[in-house]
Amino acid sequence: MIPSAFDYVAASSVQEAVQVLSQAGEDAKVLAGGQSLVPVLRLRLATPTTLVDLNKISELRGVREDGDAIVVGAMTTHHDVINNELIAEHAALLALATLTVGDPQIRHRGTFGGALVHADPAGDLLAPAVALDCEMVIVGPSGRRTVPAGEFFVDLFTTAVGPDELLVEVRIPKKTGWGAHYEKFNRVAQAWSIVGVAAVVWTEGGSIAQARVALTNMGATPVRAVGVEQALIGQPASAATIRAAAEHAADGTSPTSDGSADADYREHLARVLTGRAVAAAAGVGGWRA
Repeated sequence: MIPSAFDYVAASSVQEAVQVLSQAGEDAKVLAGGQSLVPVLRLRLATPTTLVDLNKISELRGVREDGDAIVVGAMTTHHDVINNELIAEHAALLALATLTVGDPQIRHRGTFGGALVHADPAGDLLAPAVALDCEMVIVGPSGRRTVPAGEFFVDLFTTAVGPDELLVEVRIPKKTGWGAHYEKFNRVAQAWSIVGVAAVVWTEGGSIAQARVALTNMGATPVRAVGVEQALIGQPASAATIRAAAEHAADGTSPTSDGSADADYREHLARVLTGRAVAAAAGVGGWRA
């Protein structure tokens, strides 16, 4: 199908993009990588009056170090995230999760910020953002504001970004030396997650000192597995500890039943995948769920 008619603006700066969005109101859409938006436009599931293209705004691309944080521009491609040395050293979970996104073509065009703002509950970057305690930097007519990842994802396909605002960058606290792993289950290659688990673990003297675990597609937004974290902290980094903690993975979640899986199967997957992800992050070998 052919999209409905719309005005097209290739913004050259963040300020210009925000100004156009403010004037266009809720009938505007933002084009980043376009991997999710373009199919929706072609099917006329979205009929914006104005399309604001961000691809000419160079300030939205790149990765830099800023004190105890790594800053990733919203228009940085998945490919660049995967191959960035700063991310590999200080936020390895992000690179591991991004490797599971789509295929090489999508990873070369799709953008980090675009995936986060799209907020698909099956998207693979939402749970890592929560597990890493990222901060989302948003710019709008009233200026610049920062929203924690745990508050950024509001509902299904809905974030804290307003209709006249842009996500411009993501600040990631350094997790240097932490073990990290992203475990994903899907039916076919390159598919969305049926369930995914993002885990980062800090071990000291054979015990788990800190752990952060977040779940993909176990609700309308990414979910922190708080019960798992509480069961891990202060315990030996062992298969027995992880197996017991993983039993809490589905606590407080609200998975849906759909054509890919029933809710109770998703709960089972959450427990199994959490065990695998935490064991890999904690360096516990020979894991068997």
